[in-house]
Amino acid sequence: MKAVQIIERNKAVWVETEKPQARAGHALVRPVVLSLCASDIHRLRYEPDDFYPSAIGCSGHEVIATIEDVVAGEESLCPVIKGEAALLIEPPQLAMAEYFVAEYKNIIPLPKNVPYQELVQAQQLGTVIYACQRLPNLIGKTVAIVGQGSAGIWFSFMAKRLGAARVIAIDLQEHRLGLSPLYGATDTVLAKGQNVAQVLQDKLAGELPDVVIEASGETDAINLSVNLCKDYGFMLMFGVPHEAKLLFDYDEAFRRNLTLHACVYASREPGHSSTKAALAMIARGEVDVKPLLTHHFPFARVLEAYDLQASKDKGAVKIVIDMPR
Repeated sequence: MKAVQIIERNKAVWVETEKPQARAGHALVRPVVLSLCASDIHRLRYEPDDFYPSAIGCSGHEVIATIEDVVAGEESLCPVIKGEAALLIEPPQLAMAEYFVAEYKNIIPLPKNVPYQELVQAQQLGTVIYACQRLPNLIGKTVAIVGQGSAGIWFSFMAKRLGAARVIAIDLQEHRLGLSPLYGATDTVLAKGQNVAQVLQDKLAGELPDVVIEASGETDAINLSVNLCKDYGFMLMFGVPHEAKLLFDYDEAFRRNLTLHACVYASREPGHSSTKAALAMIARGEVDVKPLLTHHFPFARVLEAYDLQASKDKGAVKIVIDMPR
C-alpha cells in the first residue's frame, strides 16, 4: 500500500509498505476522507530531532474510514460492522495511508445521511468541546480567542454557545477572521501591525477579557494571550507549542494572578464523549461546517496539501483529503 512518511524535518515523502492485518482488539480500516489541521504541520516541522523519521502514515488523524476486516470471532467487539464507515480516533496520527489498524475503542459509529467531509470535522470540534470542560463559567463573560484556524473558530462557536457575552476573535489573516462571525464571534481583531491589548481595551471600556484561549501555538501568540488577560483572569493553552522550550512572559502572568490551564489529549477521554457530542451537533444541523471546507485534494496530491496548510496566507482553513475508492 501507499502511505506518507515524514523522513526529516519539513520533508514528507511517499512510501510503499506492507498492508497491515487486523489483529486482536484492532480492525483493519481503509480511510475514505481525512482533513488536515495544525497538528499535522506540527509533526512535519516542530517535533524534536529524534522524532524523525516518523512512523509510516504520519501525520493523519482526522479520518473517516470503512471497516475492512476484524479478527475471526471478534465481530461483536467492533462497534461498526464490516463494510460500514466510522469516525476513527487515531492517537498515533498514522492514518495518512491507504490502510491502517484501529483499536475497537477508537471506532465511533456515524450518523446517517450526512456527508463524510462534514462528519470528519467532529474530530477537531470534539477536541474543543473536551477542552471547554476546563473553562470557567462563561455566562456573561468576555472571551478572546487568539488564533482563528479551524480550532480557534470552533472555540468561538463554543464560547458563544456557553453563554459568553462577547467573543473576540483575533488572527493575523483576514480570510480566517471573515469566517469567525459565522461561528459566534461578536468582534474580530486583525492582529497584524496593531497593539491588540489597546484595541481590546478600546472595545471594552478600558477592560481586558475575562478569559483568553490560545489556539495557535506560536510563541508570540502565547505571550500575546498573557498580555490580553485581565488581572485574575483565566488563560487556556490549547495550541500545540511550536517550541519545546520558549521564552514565556512569566512575570506578566505572575503579576496578573492568572489561572493557566493547558489541555491536550482529548483522544484519551473515556468513551470519546466529546467527539460523539460533536458528531451529534453536526448531524442535527446545529452548526454548518461547510464554510470551513475551503480546499479538496486527492490523496495523490497530499504533499501539496501539506504545503498549503503550512502557508496560512493562501486562503485555506480546512483542507479535505479524498482517498481513492
